[in-house]
Amino acid sequence: MLACCLLAPITARAVDDVTSPPTLPGIVVVGTRQLAGTPASVDRIVVKDIPARPQLSVSELLRRVPGVAAHDRQNLAQDVQLTIRGFGARSAFGVRGLQVFDDGIPATMPDGQGQVSHIPLEALSRVDVLRGPFSALYGNASGGVIEFVSADPPRQAQSGMRVAGGSDGLSRDSLSIAGPWSADGADGEGYRLDAGHLDVAGFRDHSRARRDTNQARLLFGTTGGTKLAITANTLELVADDPQGLTLAQALATPRAASAGALAFDTRKRVHQQQLGVHVEQALGGVGALSLNAWGGNRGTFQMLSVPAAAQAAPGSGGGVVDLARTYAGADLRWQFDTLLLGRPFGITIGTQAQQSTEHRRGYENFSGDLLGVVGALRRDERDTAGNRDVYAELRWTFLQHWSATFGARHSRVDFRSRDAYVAPGNPDDSGALHYAQSTPVFGMSYRPATWLEVYGNAGRGFETPSFAELGYRADGRSGLNDALRPARTRSAELGLRAQRGAQLFEVVAFASRTRDELVVASNSGGRSTYDNAARSGRRGWELSASGPLSTRWHYALAYSRLDARYRSAFSTCRAPPCTQPDTLVAAGNRIPATNPQSLWAELRWSPATDLDVFMQADAFGRAYADDANTAHAPGYATLDVGVERRWHVGRVMLEGFARLDNVLDRHAIGSVIVNDSNGRYFEPAPGRTWMLGLSFSPANH
Repeated sequence: MLACCLLAPITARAVDDVTSPPTLPGIVVVGTRQLAGTPASVDRIVVKDIPARPQLSVSELLRRVPGVAAHDRQNLAQDVQLTIRGFGARSAFGVRGLQVFDDGIPATMPDGQGQVSHIPLEALSRVDVLRGPFSALYGNASGGVIEFVSADPPRQAQSGMRVAGGSDGLSRDSLSIAGPWSADGADGEGYRLDAGHLDVAGFRDHSRARRDTNQARLLFGTTGGTKLAITANTLELVADDPQGLTLAQALATPRAASAGALAFDTRKRVHQQQLGVHVEQALGGVGALSLNAWGGNRGTFQMLSVPAAAQAAPGSGGGVVDLARTYAGADLRWQFDTLLLGRPFGITIGTQAQQSTEHRRGYENFSGDLLGVVGALRRDERDTAGNRDVYAELRWTFLQHWSATFGARHSRVDFRSRDAYVAPGNPDDSGALHYAQSTPVFGMSYRPATWLEVYGNAGRGFETPSFAELGYRADGRSGLNDALRPARTRSAELGLRAQRGAQLFEVVAFASRTRDELVVASNSGGRSTYDNAARSGRRGWELSASGPLSTRWHYALAYSRLDARYRSAFSTCRAPPCTQPDTLVAAGNRIPATNPQSLWAELRWSPATDLDVFMQADAFGRAYADDANTAHAPGYATLDVGVERRWHVGRVMLEGFARLDNVLDRHAIGSVIVNDSNGRYFEPAPGRTWMLGLSFSPANH
């Protein structure tokens, strides 16, 4: 929830209407949808404009944004592999290096770890994505920012149901009930209830999963001008984990699970509940005040396949993860717009505080000769991470065609751990650490014509180590690893965007350099330690375009070129046991899980107002799986086709769709597990799959 108030961003695919102005938390879009001095790369995906949407994963939305790689692992026990311009690529699970929000509630914790598994896909209205230097205004681990925004209540009461099924035992159902508080109520005030259920046998062996999401969204207004929004949602997830394969296994038997997954019955259970409140109050002639507050809890149980022999070391944390997390926070912001020397001027000042507390327990994943069961306790600690930030932003249209934006944020990130499991060979690892960083950004925009805009910006960001990386010291002593420093990044971008009628076009070039990237320094006895050993660079360019080819044909495309490499040589541990770095990573090696090229394109034919036929293509270059660049997933391209039809039956509106994905049945590695110590880096993507769906709603709505 930052304070960036970029005025009216227009990008390719930014086709939302003007009745819903807010975008990213803190990036408030004001005015009309015209080019108006937005010095950053911001994209908006409008959910209702996507034909035959499966509602299975956030990847089906984010694939449309250049610079964003969202690879579905075909494994609900692990989150989508999500990166923006190469940031977040080093994560082997979950989301790292990015700030993610769900209706203003952070899905990224203060230590930089996040997830997107809880996003209620059936309730979404749009997704807003911020790339580039201005992302740093969101504080720690903000290599990019993604905000998922739910639909507001409609002006008339309505209900709807959607059912779908497809390959590999897929069943996807959702239900929604929404309406205003009263027949004469104000626009945007009312209620919306959404529920979704997913059940799938899975493309791979041992990948069955069930996911249930529920959300309530309540919007109120008062005669005094106060606006109140309350959002509550829940997640229940149960999923088997097929784990990764070697390349030979992935190509020969892509449906297989690893031997360890079957032996230990690797699996995951997640339950989450959270509540967010947004209050906004106009202050007459002195701007507006807004408050976001949130809280929630998330429980995770995961059975791993760590061999029993590897848990013999006294320092091992076991092969079962039992994690209970609570989190809460608030963001208070004041925004004021006026004139300076007769030209528009705006200021935003705010403060944010949030905290997450984790009770982490580890158990052996065996009992005697029985594998895949909860055994003896091996880890018991309570970890607390929090941040206290202040931020400010100034915006000024200082000449007729020129505007400038300056922002800065100061962040303090605190870590505290209390170790309750102390045994011979496993000392007390309690401790506390504190980091503080300031992140300034500056951007300018030039509009030589109403349909054309050129912008540029530069800034500085940072990413602290997570609790997993701070847990153990390289010198073998007890306590947190206080030798680790945050990774620090300097970034810049230069872009051009244009809108002529319905034709939208944008091209942007970017570059960033990072110091003190974290690498594995040792991996032995069930403990991994980390060191700041690498410098890296990311540079490239992105292109997006969309619009009509004729009255019945429309196109859209997003192309990315990324060169993400280590700029300095370093040594790291390849696989346990490893007490000292044993693998040299050469300068110039590519950062794992980054694609040097990627393309998404769509061609849509609408022969009638109630019928859409489309083709969608995805293409990715090779992705290395390890720092040493000894293993890689080959590049691939796939083609999807589908049709969506809408018609009336009495008082019921029906909407049906059919889609065939990977219609050419190409073999592909959909994602990689970065630096997997067993060499099982690869997660195969499905071959040809199908899906059919039908939704029902009252015809008069």
